[in-house]
Amino acid sequence: MTRPTTPFIGSTVRTDSHHVDSHSFHHLAIATATIIIILFQVDSLTMSPPGILLVTMDPEPGLPPAAFHEWYNNEHGPARLRLPQIFPNGFRYRAAARDQPAYMAVYDVTAMSHLETETYTALRANRSSREASTIAQVDVKRYFYHLLYTKQSPLFTPVENLADEEAEGIITVAVDITVTDAEGAGDQYHKWFEEEHAEMLAKVPGWLRSRLFKTSTLEGSGKAVYFCLHDYQKQNGQGGAEHKASMDTTWRTEVFDKYVASKGRQTWSLFYVFGPAPRDLSSLSELPASAAFTSADGKTSTIPGPDAVISSYITTRDALTIPYRLEGNSSSGAPTVALSNSLLTSLHMWDFFVAILKERRPDLRILRYDTRGRHAVPQPPVAASLDTVTDDLALVLDALRIPKLQTLIGVSMGGATTLNFAIKHPTRLERFIACDFNATSSPANTQAWKDRIAVAEANGGKGIEELAVQTVERWFSPQSMDKAGAAQAMTDMVAANNVEGFSNSCTALWEYDLKPGMKDCSVPGIFVVGEADGKGTMVKAMEGFKGLLGSNGTELRIVPGTGHVPMFEDAEAFWEAIEDYYLLPRPNPLLILRDSTSGRIVHGSLGPSHRGSDKKPSAIVEAIQGSRDSRRNIVSPDA
Repeated sequence: MTRPTTPFIGSTVRTDSHHVDSHSFHHLAIATATIIIILFQVDSLTMSPPGILLVTMDPEPGLPPAAFHEWYNNEHGPARLRLPQIFPNGFRYRAAARDQPAYMAVYDVTAMSHLETETYTALRANRSSREASTIAQVDVKRYFYHLLYTKQSPLFTPVENLADEEAEGIITVAVDITVTDAEGAGDQYHKWFEEEHAEMLAKVPGWLRSRLFKTSTLEGSGKAVYFCLHDYQKQNGQGGAEHKASMDTTWRTEVFDKYVASKGRQTWSLFYVFGPAPRDLSSLSELPASAAFTSADGKTSTIPGPDAVISSYITTRDALTIPYRLEGNSSSGAPTVALSNSLLTSLHMWDFFVAILKERRPDLRILRYDTRGRHAVPQPPVAASLDTVTDDLALVLDALRIPKLQTLIGVSMGGATTLNFAIKHPTRLERFIACDFNATSSPANTQAWKDRIAVAEANGGKGIEELAVQTVERWFSPQSMDKAGAAQAMTDMVAANNVEGFSNSCTALWEYDLKPGMKDCSVPGIFVVGEADGKGTMVKAMEGFKGLLGSNGTELRIVPGTGHVPMFEDAEAFWEAIEDYYLLPRPNPLLILRDSTSGRIVHGSLGPSHRGSDKKPSAIVEAIQGSRDSRRNIVSPDA
């Protein structure tokens, strides 16, 4: 592919379409008076400069938009963000006018020399067949620029640190400048941009940042292009008095008359921020079953259609791979519930419960993941702590750009993780449900885990099969043990655990004490326990510390006929134990009821007789839902 040497050729006088009356932003203009200036002084002999990789794209009419976006958001972009030493971020933009490419992507690059390494070039050399066929239907142009200068407002926050709803709609103006052959033309333009133009743009209401780049040596020979990116808030003063003044000075006129040969200007609107983990269920849900994708390494796969599923992974700072599964409501803004497993199990321990949750709460997006220790651990192995596995959850949420959970549900080690997460990250979840766990470890429990490690490591690691049998017998209630299929499924799940992973993750339950932090926990939550867990000893233990949570304690709910993993042993009974807490208060008093027998949608609302009622929550839910025999389920208002 041949890259043009002069990108973004356009009108030099086009007025930006986002004209805003500057008087509306008087106070904002004052706030931006203080400017942070960052100068990047690079010794080209010893250090490669930072810069950007910029790509413009025009899909052919025959390429379905959902297929284009799903590939780019779930395969292409995350593959680059999984190289944070090269790409710390990546953004997608839509064109604001028809006379420019439809889409633009911009990736910051830590050092432009990275783009010549095999780490990066292998991405293109080893692209999947899907990527190759998709790119063949897109007019793609790639540009490399190294950074010369940055000026930013004190109001500027790196876009990758914003929530999606905050980032969406940020305006970026791209300007390309080709200088004349006059001696020192580039230096004169650079001097004017830095000393006058950026200073005056900083007075424009809504201005956030201006950056000046120059064609990278990676582009090869050709006329150097100076390239500018100006970022603005969604509402801004472009076209106003301050903006016009920045382009009408004596110095600017002199520079453009003597040193500028051509200028191009384009306006873009940001609509997607990449993360290192694929998450675009929305585009995936619009595709046919034939569009299912599995990566060459088998670590990422998708199930398209109305019940879309993304299975992929994130990589921790210590190089551990954590698989996850994202499904449920496909809206990017859907509230998310996360599920944290018991030690020795996989994310599939939630299969039965997830089926219920998807049926009765289709407004929710559902995230589950394999906790540290399920699979192989990085070498040399390091024993995990409860804080380690809690930090892993925060990292999974960061990778998926989930700033706040609607609910976090965890069991056993996942229950301790859930409470610890609520204590450490109170702004990142609305509520929690912590199940079948202890608020503090004991020497006896620590010794028990050491004994279990010895069992698992026996016979060259084959002892994990014996440990699996012992574990299920200890976990399951007598009623659950009579369910041969369930007991065998859990035994097989435990036996498949990596032995070294288990040995270095059960340490998370050795020495911890959550009780000191419980009193200051501001996140509402409840505790849940299987009636027969530990032959009833877990009920007594959790009764003993439920009063320590927050200022008034919390309630303990008991799931009858179950043991240590009630959501696996009897998912329906577990749902019955939490449904009133989970369903109320609803985020919107408007309810839509679906009769699952007829499929008919019935609208309703929480009337005065229910809101503020003295009835118990379970009675309210029953009043809304009707009897279970009616098989009505609450669904989201936009179902």
